[in-house]
Amino acid sequence: MKNDLDRMWEAAVAALGRGDAAAARRSFELIEAEGRGTHQLRLLLAQACTMMADAPAAHRALDHVLREEPNNLYAVLMRGDLLTATGDPRAAVSWYQAALAEAPRAGPMPADLLASLRQAEEKVAQAGRDFYDHLGEKLATAGVSAAAHPRFAEALDLLTGKAQVQLQQPTNFYYPQLPQRAFYEREEFDWVEGLEAKLPAIRAELEAVLDADVGMSPYVVPDPARPAKPHPLLRDPRWSAYHFFYQGKPVEENVARCPQTFAALQALPLCRIEERSPFAMFSVLRPHTHIPPHHGMLNTRLICHLPLIVPAGCRLRVGNSIRDVEAGRMMIFDDSIQHEAWNDSDETRTVLIFEIWRPELDDAERAALTALFGAIGVYSGNGGN
Repeated sequence: MKNDLDRMWEAAVAALGRGDAAAARRSFELIEAEGRGTHQLRLLLAQACTMMADAPAAHRALDHVLREEPNNLYAVLMRGDLLTATGDPRAAVSWYQAALAEAPRAGPMPADLLASLRQAEEKVAQAGRDFYDHLGEKLATAGVSAAAHPRFAEALDLLTGKAQVQLQQPTNFYYPQLPQRAFYEREEFDWVEGLEAKLPAIRAELEAVLDADVGMSPYVVPDPARPAKPHPLLRDPRWSAYHFFYQGKPVEENVARCPQTFAALQALPLCRIEERSPFAMFSVLRPHTHIPPHHGMLNTRLICHLPLIVPAGCRLRVGNSIRDVEAGRMMIFDDSIQHEAWNDSDETRTVLIFEIWRPELDDAERAALTALFGAIGVYSGNGGN
């Protein structure tokens, strides 16, 4: 049999449902005063107080919930909504972000809570856009052009959530205290112009290889001695390679077809490590193929691309920087930073790829790393010999 407080609860919920916030609030407060308050009641009380534009009372009701259940998603989201309504969007975003971070750990959720979380995502995104616009206006007034300073522009994107921090994350070996730098400029290397000048001869040999359709193999192939790693282009000829070296040794039949290309490679400062390096190849990316985001094995090297056949619509992203691929213009980057590539054209894109030591490594470090990688390469686990 229902008592007076049960009937009062039902009446309060009904009053809130029909928009009579004052009546609902009076009943909820009476039940709370009788020591029968619950977190559900306090959330509804906060809702009633919000409808009456009494933000301090709504905050007090939520405080009670959050002291005992700091991850109560309803309370966290309502706190964000209150701060939004009172003109403090930056504070509101912190509450929305806390709710969104907690949501994956909350398990199955009712539809109304899911809808509130989706709204929180939209509010966070809008707040980021508003903040970005605000900063742009203030910087323009101060005479600052972010476009003129790429590093500053990236910092601005990181600050406003348009980009995420992109750091070296090599899959096999990390060498500490190296600059976190996505792209290096071609002008920094004295060998670049000489290689670019050889492009016509290299391209002619490439075209002969493509016409003959010989020597190509899928770029991503499994190591038979290791479990296969999932990759959308595994064994897929849409991304193919024509290798000039395999495990540090020349691939004689491929070298014989492209003697001028091989001579040009031999004149470069390639990494040379027994049974590991150099590596160099033609990389062939077929039309409308996307190489998904990934990280390279090492951060002690830089990857070099000499674009040979490049239709419009080819791009390379390294970290937060996206650059168009231009035929004949070297691209040099740290592949231990997340990167991806696109060929959005109807034609094949081909680049010459090779690796060099990072310029920050001195001769002694290069010698030490060469010895280390060589030792790793010959280690079998059966006694170290």
